[in-house]
Amino acid sequence: MKLEKLFSPGKIGNVIIKNRIVRSSTFSRRATKDGQVSNQLIKFYNILAQGGTGLIITGNTTVERGYAVAPYSLCLYDDSFVSGQKKLVDAVHEYSDVKISAQLSHTGRQGSNPKYQPVAPSPIRDKMTKRMPRELTASDIEKLIKKFVEAGRRAYESGYDMVQYMSAHGYCLSNFLSPYSNQRSDEFGGNIQKRTKILVDIYNGLRDEIGKNFPIIVKLQTIDGVPGGLTLEEGVEIAKIAVETGYDAIEPSGGLGETLIGSKNQIPSKVIKSPEDENFFLQNAKELKKLTRDCPIILMGGIKNPLSAEKFLQENVADFISMSRPLIYEPDLPNRWKSGDLSPALCKSCNSCYMTMMTGPMHCVVKAKIEKKRLRKENLKR
Repeated sequence: MKLEKLFSPGKIGNVIIKNRIVRSSTFSRRATKDGQVSNQLIKFYNILAQGGTGLIITGNTTVERGYAVAPYSLCLYDDSFVSGQKKLVDAVHEYSDVKISAQLSHTGRQGSNPKYQPVAPSPIRDKMTKRMPRELTASDIEKLIKKFVEAGRRAYESGYDMVQYMSAHGYCLSNFLSPYSNQRSDEFGGNIQKRTKILVDIYNGLRDEIGKNFPIIVKLQTIDGVPGGLTLEEGVEIAKIAVETGYDAIEPSGGLGETLIGSKNQIPSKVIKSPEDENFFLQNAKELKKLTRDCPIILMGGIKNPLSAEKFLQENVADFISMSRPLIYEPDLPNRWKSGDLSPALCKSCNSCYMTMMTGPMHCVVKAKIEKKRLRKENLKR
């Protein structure tokens, strides 16, 4: 089977992407302590770009001081970050028409910075962090919308090819979408339309700032996986609103921090033990694709096999294939597949890389062990 569709050009908005492979946003813990672009981070993305990925989505880039996902995260909450971001974009653009998107985020109720109280649409204690968020006022929400818009404008000024708003995995924007974390009764809470209003307002605000030619995409929560949380049926309705608003692509996802408690097999970081565990957001993508028409769907979630990826594209289940963990192990995986080696990704989705994010630069633990053994053997031969 040839990978004709996987390595054919695709389009998001007016941006042509050389193939259908997307590197899904991944926190790498390689920015400086104050959130600036570092040489280490540029090198990390250069390796990805050389590996053949068509579109790279950066790790979470925070829109407000104090609400980054972790230390050493990228930031774009004021203009001082733009020059460094330009260097990152320019470095990636040196490689074979690779495109890059900034992912803009805010921790919301999952905030763990001890100096800043978490914030959320409603004061529902987070079971993962054990912290009680402060309920945002309507005025606070308007200011938050402005922060997301201004960060989007800075991404545009930095030269990014597009911007992705992080509205999944229990972070701030997805807090508004979910009836579990949003129990408001004002214009930002209640029915699905009101819970989605923040995404509509951010999109319209950024369009007013930068015009029609810059793609705005969204990583969208489609299911929470907790009692009383967002269901796939509601997620589809939210996606419909996002498409009608004008979002240029949707990357459907699900799960939040709390779904990881007590189990290693919960979304969004599912441990994959067999081929049957792969492609775990496929059904979500199928449901969204029924209504999105010309809005591209980016399928993520346990994709390992290039033949499966090609099949999904050929069957119009999705328009792009998004991966994270396989590209941590093999940043040159797209080039390997393109060369004719169609064996699945070497990554076993053990999630050991997730733990490295807590203490230092994110990396594949398994690959590091293999490399260590190889070097030891070489030294013994000498």
